[in-house]
Amino acid sequence: MSDSRETVSAKDTEEVIMEATFRALSKHGYTDLRMRDIGEEMDLTRQVIHYHFDGKYDLLSAFLEYVIDQYEGSVEIDGDDDPRSELDARIDQCLFGPEFEEFSHWDRMKVYHELYTHAQNDGDHREIFDEHYDRVRGSIVEVVEDGIEQGEFEPVDAERMGQLITDVIHAARGRRMALGHTDAPEETRKAIDDFILSSLYADE
Repeated sequence: MSDSRETVSAKDTEEVIMEATFRALSKHGYTDLRMRDIGEEMDLTRQVIHYHFDGKYDLLSAFLEYVIDQYEGSVEIDGDDDPRSELDARIDQCLFGPEFEEFSHWDRMKVYHELYTHAQNDGDHREIFDEHYDRVRGSIVEVVEDGIEQGEFEPVDAERMGQLITDVIHAARGRRMALGHTDAPEETRKAIDDFILSSLYADE
């Protein structure tokens, strides 16, 4: 058989499983989730899940990577974008997320944050989240460094600036998810513009 067909088929099947996991987690939550619940959210037989994953923990680890990949691969940056435009795009993507055909950004963030909460007691999942945080922060640091080099930004400490912006974004998402403050992302975006980016731009 053609191995390329098998690869595509396996990839498609795993995506079906991942999206079914989204639906099951949103209904049952992390603690009460069973493999059976995921199987009930898709047309394929439950045996397909066991073929691809060695139990619930293995599946959720893969699911966590899947969620993170969706966000890290969704930032649309034009190669000709100036540092300001790229920084705006990265901040907006973190705060408001990409559009999905099924489940909104905040539906997905609800599941993400539930896994994030449980990661404090799970070294492997905590490491995945930690690496994701470092990549997000690192992408912002890189843009700030480029802006400084091009004279677009003030010569600030790029590492500290990247961490500040990333932490403010995480706090806003957490406030929206945990406390139901739906205005948190928009208000935080304004605050970032007024109090952080305004001090970063060299001509303001």
